Amino acid sequence: MIDFKSFDASEMSLSSYLQMRSAGDTEFTALPIFPSRVFRHGFIFVRDKIQKPKDLENKTVGVPEYWQTAAVWIRGILRHEYDVDIRTINWREGGVDVPLSPQERSSRESAGGFRPEMLPDGQCLSQQLAAGTLDAVIGARKPASVGKAPGLARLFPNYREVERAYFHRTGIFPIMHTMVIRTEIYQRHPWVAESLFKALSESKRICLKQMHFTGTIKYTLPWLFADLEEIDDIFAGDPWPYGYTANRHILETFADYLYEQNFVTQPIEIAKLFTPILDSTQ
Repeated sequence: MIDFKSFDASEMSLSSYLQMRSAGDTEFTALPIFPSRVFRHGFIFVRDKIQKPKDLENKTVGVPEYWQTAAVWIRGILRHEYDVDIRTINWREGGVDVPLSPQERSSRESAGGFRPEMLPDGQCLSQQLAAGTLDAVIGARKPASVGKAPGLARLFPNYREVERAYFHRTGIFPIMHTMVIRTEIYQRHPWVAESLFKALSESKRICLKQMHFTGTIKYTLPWLFADLEEIDDIFAGDPWPYGYTANRHILETFADYLYEQNFVTQPIEIAKLFTPILDSTQ
């Protein structure tokens, strides 16, 4: 969607969307629907010499895409929750388990703005972490070498407990993706956005209802019902709220992180980038 803009409505990376709009590209307008959310404390993978977040300062850290939503969240969390000076980190970019192709390397090297140094040709983050060339890797995926090569682990082994405490403290369940619609369609037919919002909200309701059905397990997760009881207790029955108001704090926090990390040149007025008629929790 980002490269070819093939659809009239689509899921899109939150980081990509906010950067596009901040740069003056108004081709798409977001709906306050968030198909992807992930806590990210469990996606910081380190060599054993890294014992605490502050140990990452002045180290070399790999990332699949410096601008990706997951990486922006992780850097923001490290800075604001653990007082890590992320400016001291030496960033390296590359494929997670497979080296980037020549075409991928070329497109990234020609991109504007700050670009981390690329890994050597033919190398990937997983290999470099196992070899000790990288001190850590962050991103949206677990490198294949973690759990296989010696001396590699998560920075937060008890990440579920850490993420639960983070949510209780901040109210943030990090948003990764939003839904977008072509602005031209929204302006001519605003009912399309409202209909999409209602349809996807109903889809989510059905999903949660089926997930809670105890006659049979709907997913191949042995302790699904125990997990659902904990999730319902923590999130008051809805772990995935839609609507702008319910997610305003999360969106504003992420927009602040983009500005702090120099992805945008001025603070983002987040409310202007979402369809205003859909300002409710569903």
